[in-house]
Amino acid sequence: MRQVMAVVRYNFRGFHKNPRVILSFLLGLILSYLLSDRVIQAAEGYRTAMQAAEPFIWTFGDTTAVLLASLLLLLLFSDLPKLNAATPYYLVRITRRRWLAGQFLYVGAATGLYVLWILASTMLLCIRYTFVGNQWSETAALLGYSSLGESLQVPATVKAMESISPYGCMLQVIFLLLCYSLTLSFLILLGSLLFSGGRGLLLGLAYSVYGFLLDPKVLGKLLGLEEWEMYKVRVFVGWVSPLNHGTYPSHNFGYDLLPTVAESAAVFGAVLALTALAALWRLRRYNFMFLGGR
Repeated sequence: MRQVMAVVRYNFRGFHKNPRVILSFLLGLILSYLLSDRVIQAAEGYRTAMQAAEPFIWTFGDTTAVLLASLLLLLLFSDLPKLNAATPYYLVRITRRRWLAGQFLYVGAATGLYVLWILASTMLLCIRYTFVGNQWSETAALLGYSSLGESLQVPATVKAMESISPYGCMLQVIFLLLCYSLTLSFLILLGSLLFSGGRGLLLGLAYSVYGFLLDPKVLGKLLGLEEWEMYKVRVFVGWVSPLNHGTYPSHNFGYDLLPTVAESAAVFGAVLALTALAALWRLRRYNFMFLGGR
């Protein structure tokens, strides 16, 4: 484990100075600002306060927001796998399996930092309109129990408000966003091992496009479905789309046949395990080259 952590620490050297990292986190801040603007408009327009976790819950309770936030990981991890001057040193002294474990831990830690940055950015941008008490706000009632939320396209859900506290809901939203982001990040790493010349990002991009095309609204328009036919589509997409697994309102709160949060966690766990096994298999046949390419 000490050798694995040494790889992780080396990968994080200069992390805060890396222009790619700085740009990714800066774009994440801008994205949080743009996406949270709808919630701020509601609070300002009706002069009501929000619970501190609500802006994040509503902003990233939407498949489009989750997709846009995760796409920045393509930029953040465009240099995977980390091949640098220390890589030959590590490969001589540790096994390839431990080196790969270090890469996965680095990806997981960096993804976690990015998700926490998104959370902090959204909460700080809305801090003027929030309170810290663990109860749903009047703004939540306006958005959830009226047509206001739908008109503003804010994904406030009555089902969540009835079944869980704001901070509990926030933790589940963070967990799902982290799971989806981790699967994307691991696929980027796997793609980098499978393909050369930076084409590994195509696997992560394909994963994102797959989730986007399986959005119920997009699929309904493509297939020309009527509104009464959309329920079956939502249930089907809820199970087969990783993007919907990563979106909190797309889950079963005891009212329908959508997956529960625990079932989505199991799906993401299976994807992560399969990705790790595929990366380990590929690494056995991977030719490291440090003079002009891989």
